[in-house]
Amino acid sequence: MNQGTRTFLGTGWHWPLAITSRGGIALVHEEDDIREAILNILNTAPGERVMRPEYGCNIHNMLFAPINADTMGEITRDVYASLGRWEPRAEVLDVSVKADPDNEGRLWIHVEYRIKATHDERSLVFPFYVIPEE
Repeated sequence: MNQGTRTFLGTGWHWPLAITSRGGIALVHEEDDIREAILNILNTAPGERVMRPEYGCNIHNMLFAPINADTMGEITRDVYASLGRWEPRAEVLDVSVKADPDNEGRLWIHVEYRIKATHDERSLVFPFYVIPEE
């Protein structure tokens, strides 16, 4: 796609940080920039960023929580709240959290969202690891 046609969706640094073959910082564009921004929000615990201490998602408070309906409900609320606050280019349509039957310490967070400017619906699955009860 011609990079000039949809620049209103944004451009950002590729994450994890990468260098191009010409020595520049690798960038992501448009829908990929929004997807990486969502993943960045989910991967960041509030307080990690000195200049933006509220940025991130409170799911990291659930690291030692038991895997049950209460925990999954709390994670769902945290994801809705953080994405609603920190990613204005996307509208969260649905968040579901399910325990991984193959790994007792992993939850799958499925996020369905719509890019507001284009009405393009997308989804991503985010693995979240907890310390299982002993």
